[in-house]
Amino acid sequence: MKTIVVASHNPVKANATLAGFERMFPQAEFQLQTVSVESGVSHQPMNEAETLTGAENRADAAREEAPEADYWVGIEGGIEDLSHGMLAYAWIVILSDGPDAKGRTGGFVLPETVASLVRGGMELGHANDQVFGRENSKQQEGAIGLLTGNTLDRTELYEHGVLLALAPIKSSEYFR
Repeated sequence: MKTIVVASHNPVKANATLAGFERMFPQAEFQLQTVSVESGVSHQPMNEAETLTGAENRADAAREEAPEADYWVGIEGGIEDLSHGMLAYAWIVILSDGPDAKGRTGGFVLPETVASLVRGGMELGHANDQVFGRENSKQQEGAIGLLTGNTLDRTELYEHGVLLALAPIKSSEYFR
């Protein structure tokens, strides 16, 4: 049985990670642990570089917390204010004995009502809760779930990013 340590207690990140590993490696058995660690970046990363750094920092910190594990996963959600609107996405970093692996979720444009609150200093999850009249949506369906009527929720979005990040581990012979 392989141990995966996710650098967050957020159930969305934990569930997406486990689902991604189980989907990529259906014959393997996994146990999941979560640890609370700091990202080393702002609570709301505002660009690609800061978001990726947060995911890297989380994965590194998870490895320090639980060095006996087989995989350490850092997931960091971020936004980027572009000319066509504010884009939301997440970076996933997976550390292992093999090649280090990185992947990113797809991105989507946020409504201007949410984006303006984020520009004003509010974290995306809190802005979503305010605009959509929700509570703790970042540990549930997230912005993408709220915007798609749960056709795609935050767990599914992050699972896709985990699958992309796992490609160098699944096909490690090409990443040596």
